[in-house]
Amino acid sequence: MKLGILLSGRGSNFEAIARNVLNGKLNCEIGFVFSNRPNAPGFVRAKELGFPCGCIPSAGRDRSEFDSQVANLLKENGVDLVCLAGYMRLLTGGFVSQFPERILNIHPSLLPAFAGLDAQHQALVHGAKVTGCTVHFVDENLDSGPILLQVPVPVLDNDTVDTLSARILIEEHRIYSEAIAWILKGSYKIEGRRVLTL
Repeated sequence: MKLGILLSGRGSNFEAIARNVLNGKLNCEIGFVFSNRPNAPGFVRAKELGFPCGCIPSAGRDRSEFDSQVANLLKENGVDLVCLAGYMRLLTGGFVSQFPERILNIHPSLLPAFAGLDAQHQALVHGAKVTGCTVHFVDENLDSGPILLQVPVPVLDNDTVDTLSARILIEEHRIYSEAIAWILKGSYKIEGRRVLTL
């Protein structure tokens, strides 16, 4: 199976996945890395590692047209499973329909709590005692697809956004590859909004 990684920023989740692919812990290959920001650190790193890469700047572009071009690039490179790794764009229904139940995202909260941007800040403002991270399938709505894996992370009394984010990120790096491994084994089924293990 070929993974397609979409990223817009530092790409730490991409690097965690790449390490597990390169060391054989994930039985797949990274078929393509795409960024909508040519100077994104994660994209620069992907090129350094020698993965097939492509970039189309998204600023000022029509969403549907842009997503169609990205989907075509992924298909041209034989991508089977799309993994969003800090990709800061909401996908159109047209894109999602090209990869049904084949798009994953990781979000730094226990969805459906604290969807959208600044989830760690949201958790602190709301006084949450526990937050975490979620790997979910992607649909055309924001952070709303069926949930595959979740891990709780306690919110400490002295936490800042940075300290909480750092602890959540450790778990993100671990469970994203675990979720991909589930997909590779096919050891799940989706019933409505529920993802059930087989």
